[in-house]
Amino acid sequence: MNKLVTVSIVFLLLLFSFMQVDLRLRELVAYDNLENILKFIAEFFPPHTEKDFLKAVLIALWETLAISIVGTLLSAIFGLILAYFSSEYTDTLVGKISSNFCKFLLNALRSIPELVWAALLIISAGLGPFAGCLAIIFHTTGVLGRLFSDALENVPPEAPRVLRINGVSNFNIFLHNKMSQLTVQFSSYILYRWENNIRVASVLGLVGAGGLGQLLSFHLGLFLMDKACTVILAMLLLILFVDGLSYSIRRRIY
Repeated sequence: MNKLVTVSIVFLLLLFSFMQVDLRLRELVAYDNLENILKFIAEFFPPHTEKDFLKAVLIALWETLAISIVGTLLSAIFGLILAYFSSEYTDTLVGKISSNFCKFLLNALRSIPELVWAALLIISAGLGPFAGCLAIIFHTTGVLGRLFSDALENVPPEAPRVLRINGVSNFNIFLHNKMSQLTVQFSSYILYRWENNIRVASVLGLVGAGGLGQLLSFHLGLFLMDKACTVILAMLLLILFVDGLSYSIRRRIY
């Protein structure tokens, strides 16, 4: 009976979702629309290869990479701190209040997408990579903090309990027992988020947060499609490079 109810709810959600979206696939594949799409794509080629422009693209590429690296690194540090306070010291009233507050903060941070964070932070931080970096830090801290917290809470409790009985502090248990078990898992989480953040950093510029996205938005706005194509190709190359590097590091870790 419960399975029937669950299947019915899922079916209704799917049905109402398709009704709300109002998919019109027939219009998408209509001859006139396909012809317009092909004409639009043709305007992108050949890519612009002027030396000065390529130099500007390389600078923006490095800016995008730097945003993703700094954002992910600081997110990992802040996420680990919040995860520690959300999963430890829960045996007292103050500890439980602190834990619940940290969990609420992690939920709030990751519930707002990076693009929204960037749009909000540009008001105070101004246009450029700083706002993009802050946007990644805010959102990714929530994501990594939640993952770290869940992993810490799932550590088998027997060894920490014995250590605590013998007078070992919670911090030392966390540092020498739990972290030693979770280092590989945490490293994997960080690398996966870095792969995601390089994609995010590539498009944050669409709201003025620097990097390749800002360059792409500028040239698309001026309908300079050949230059936009060069920027898109630079994005693809950067993402492939980061994915390959991350995969190589994960193989070495395991």
